Amino acid sequence: MWEGVAEFCAVAERQSFTAAAKKLGISVAQVSRQITQLEQRLNSKLFYRTTRKVALSDEGKIYYQHCAPLMRGLLEAEQALTSLHNEPSGQLKLTAPVTYGEAYVMPLVLSFMARYPRLEVEVELSNKPLDLITEGFDLAIRIGDLADSSMMATRLNTRVQYVCASPDYFKLHGRPLALAELSKHNCLSGNHEFWRFSASGKEQRIKIKGTLRCNSGVVLRQAALNGIGLIQLPDYYVADDLQQGRLVSVLNEFQIPEEAIWALYPHNRQLSPKVKLLIEFLAQGLTALV
Repeated sequence: MWEGVAEFCAVAERQSFTAAAKKLGISVAQVSRQITQLEQRLNSKLFYRTTRKVALSDEGKIYYQHCAPLMRGLLEAEQALTSLHNEPSGQLKLTAPVTYGEAYVMPLVLSFMARYPRLEVEVELSNKPLDLITEGFDLAIRIGDLADSSMMATRLNTRVQYVCASPDYFKLHGRPLALAELSKHNCLSGNHEFWRFSASGKEQRIKIKGTLRCNSGVVLRQAALNGIGLIQLPDYYVADDLQQGRLVSVLNEFQIPEEAIWALYPHNRQLSPKVKLLIEFLAQGLTALV
């Protein structure tokens, strides 16, 4: 029943018979033979093959969605036993937001890897909510409210949002003292046309407008430093600038409450010792940065 499944999953994940064979430590011919026998047994074509590319067929995608969790469960069961008294090892796949991941998560992950050199870590930094199950992630770092109830979460740290601009901007345009005054200012936006505030204990969303819209917090920060306008960004973008006086925060009395930063993982997957150890390492490291 399991014959050919490991080879199938390896080819599906690497989109290459050669890469799959290298991962499994067997010949390409053996991988090809096992896949062919599996397709014959299932009476289904699992891959589209060309001289350049290997891609899952529609039937292959369905089969992989069911097989991948089983293979991960089998691997994690073995690792749970072998890692019980041994150093963490094997593959670990995680995702995190781009800027927060670059500045805070990855330095800790690299320290974790230096401590446990037998680990093989794959990281995808993305601001898109990637699917942990179908894409095989062991762990995701997410910020703010969690909408997916099918996941388990561990709180790692918090973030704070600041509305700020450069001293030069405020010299020319003055400082807003009330939310209604934002309509008179050049408010530089990201993915949304509104900013979030807290007024009278309730969240309030203010629609803003300005001369720049960009989905990069790094770019928005630089625009604010250049005196172009106001920005609303998390502390990990602007904390140093605020401390050094390059940016000045306003409307602090309307600041939304701290938002949690989470380690997220599938509830239907056994949490392996290495993932648990990484979560604990991240929680300790990120808390120490506050």
